Amino acid sequence: MTTRKLLGAGAIALATGSMIFAVPAAGQYRQKISNDLSKCSASSGPAVKVTVRGIEGSSGKMRVQSYKGTKADWLQKGRWQSRIEANAKAGTMTFCVPVSAPGTYGIAIRHDKNGNGKTDISSDGGGMSNNPSINIFNLGKPSYKKTRFNVGNGVTSITINMKYL
Repeated sequence: MTTRKLLGAGAIALATGSMIFAVPAAGQYRQKISNDLSKCSASSGPAVKVTVRGIEGSSGKMRVQSYKGTKADWLQKGRWQSRIEANAKAGTMTFCVPVSAPGTYGIAIRHDKNGNGKTDISSDGGGMSNNPSINIFNLGKPSYKKTRFNVGNGVTSITINMKYL
């Protein structure tokens, strides 16, 4: 084989190898998505349809984040799987959070009332899947064991009640 053919074969192998690494893995962290309710239709899935009740106003932003329901991922910085941000609407809002595969997940929600992108404990609200109690001892971070739930091949519906100080 000539040097030219060897170089050509090496370039193809190198290009093919780099393309493999460029493809995002399923379940990749930190994916910002839109609130597309059609992804929670009967034929869709796996997904979580999240009904959020008790939103205290129409100012600011709602942030919905999904996590794997594991100790290693739940509420760990940068370990959320997907995030939806939407303008807040007082009362009740519904979100559709597609997930990468059936499994165990947790959902955390924050109402950033003034839209500054920071958590203002005295005004912002929050909620989590399974509506765990939040108190001074767990500082708003209940165990993954209290917030996790199973998602099958279809759409799983949950309701989260917002909490404000």
